[in-house]
Amino acid sequence: MFPRPGALSWTVRRHTPRQVEPPCVCMTLTSRRQDSQEARPECQAWTGTLLLGTCLLYCARSSMPICTVSMSQDFGWNKKEAGIVLSSFFWGYCLTQVVGGHLGDRIGGEKVILLSASAWGSITAVTPLLAHLSSAHLAFMTFSRILMGLLQGVYFPALTSLLSQKVRESERAFTYSIVGAGSQFGTLLTGAVGSLLLEWYGWQSIFYFSGGLTLLWVWYVYRYLLSEKDLILALGVLAQSRPVSRHSRVPWRRLFRKPAVWAAVVSQLSAACSFFILLSWLPTFFEETFPDAKGWIFNVVPWLVAIPASLFSGFPSDHLINQGYRAITVRKLMQGMGLGLSSVFALCLGHTSSFCESVVFASASIGLQTFNHSGISVNIQDLAPSCAGFLFGVANTAGALAGEGRASVPRSSPVCGV
Repeated sequence: MFPRPGALSWTVRRHTPRQVEPPCVCMTLTSRRQDSQEARPECQAWTGTLLLGTCLLYCARSSMPICTVSMSQDFGWNKKEAGIVLSSFFWGYCLTQVVGGHLGDRIGGEKVILLSASAWGSITAVTPLLAHLSSAHLAFMTFSRILMGLLQGVYFPALTSLLSQKVRESERAFTYSIVGAGSQFGTLLTGAVGSLLLEWYGWQSIFYFSGGLTLLWVWYVYRYLLSEKDLILALGVLAQSRPVSRHSRVPWRRLFRKPAVWAAVVSQLSAACSFFILLSWLPTFFEETFPDAKGWIFNVVPWLVAIPASLFSGFPSDHLINQGYRAITVRKLMQGMGLGLSSVFALCLGHTSSFCESVVFASASIGLQTFNHSGISVNIQDLAPSCAGFLFGVANTAGALAGEGRASVPRSSPVCGV
């Protein structure tokens, strides 16, 4: 799961405010080799830690959808009320994308991730207590989901900001594909372990499980990868509203005058739409088309396929760039597979009467969508490394709005997605 030895030029500077610097691709060959040798253990530690962090992000996010049926029975919710609770996550998620990216560009993405994770982990762990705090179960759960969306909305923009500053252009796709695989890991972990916890100990145990693991992850990052001085300095910068460097101002007009920026926004919107359509309606499609089929097959197999697909997608991208191909050409190729080829299999899904073929088409479509990690997700980092978090936040807001319109109906698979 960790990058190949010497692959990354990624270091996290301690005890000093994070400066916005030119991308690492501009470093000399000698300095690259020296930094790679010195930072190799820390590179591997951070890559594995962020993979686990993404996994726990989805564990916490998908806890509520798994528990919706049981909670509806306990609290007397109808489908409309349960749908309100589920969709309320995206109400908050849409609002903090740009904020999270901008904060990541200013104080460091790793600090934004740690601070937000400590908050969403705590909220997840105390959700069962909030549910029984008063008779207004629906209001409290809706509020907690909105707050969860607000806090998790900063994660991927801050992650993009972090990778754009710490990883060379020719190695971003491989790194992002590894970290992005945590979404599939988290979905499967909550689906498998959560189902057992739900059956054995009740729905409350799922929130304790995912929230507790998140807080344990936060403690590990704080104890071994970040220093207290870094966090205090970051909080001081936010409290005083002062820029970390002269590059912290976002060139709004110059960015949005570029066609490439608008192309990135549209691509992110399209990728989110195709992902959420499959995520939202795939279980319903199989249940209505093949009522006698086993649910665990079509709910698990596509996501099992997506994990190795995500891990693999970054390798050919970085390999082609290292062979001398232009980065923009490689990004377009990966995005073409992530959107174009995956859409072909999605269309084939609606024109077959065979259960096996349907599972194959669904798995291929979802697996190919992971190539977006090596396409638009890293292309945004190429366009503007110094404000990649902000730009990704803008693009992902469009994708989050697409998810909001598709999450109002309860479904049997967990809610996830970037």
